[in-house]
Amino acid sequence: MEKEKIKKILRDVLPYLIVILLVVIVRTFIITPAVVDGNSMLPGLQDNNIIILNKLDYKLNDINRFDVVVVNYNGEKLVKRIIGLPGEHVEYKDNNLYVNGFIISEDFNHETTHDFKLESIGYLSIPGDKYFVVGDNRNDSTDSRVLGLIDKNDILGSVSFRIFPVSKIGKIK
Repeated sequence: MEKEKIKKILRDVLPYLIVILLVVIVRTFIITPAVVDGNSMLPGLQDNNIIILNKLDYKLNDINRFDVVVVNYNGEKLVKRIIGLPGEHVEYKDNNLYVNGFIISEDFNHETTHDFKLESIGYLSIPGDKYFVVGDNRNDSTDSRVLGLIDKNDILGSVSFRIFPVSKIGKIK
């Protein structure tokens, strides 16, 4: 009789335990919501927007220029855009991005970027497994221009979708 009760309880509870386990696995290793904190990614992302962080993305794929990412900086999660890749020299001059001396077109909205050279943070080129990141709101962003280069291991994943506010649900450019 006791075994029958245990079997019934397991039969009733097991589907819920499986769902909980799957949610934990998905949130831990694949995707999780994240909240934008501050105005450094205006005009595209605003303070308190909820975005989906794809943790699996960079485990399987390369990191690309202009990807929006979440980075871990001293325990704080910052949303930024990848601008410079390993081996490159990055410079902003007259609001234009130059990579290795060639002008690179930016096809997303951002504020004016004051002149900047990679040398100002102590590098001639970006070392392997490091990245140069900036916020789209260049006048109000604590990013690589201040923090220095970001290690690949500190990139938690990419962001390509916003889920809140509801009126702005959709892909992030």
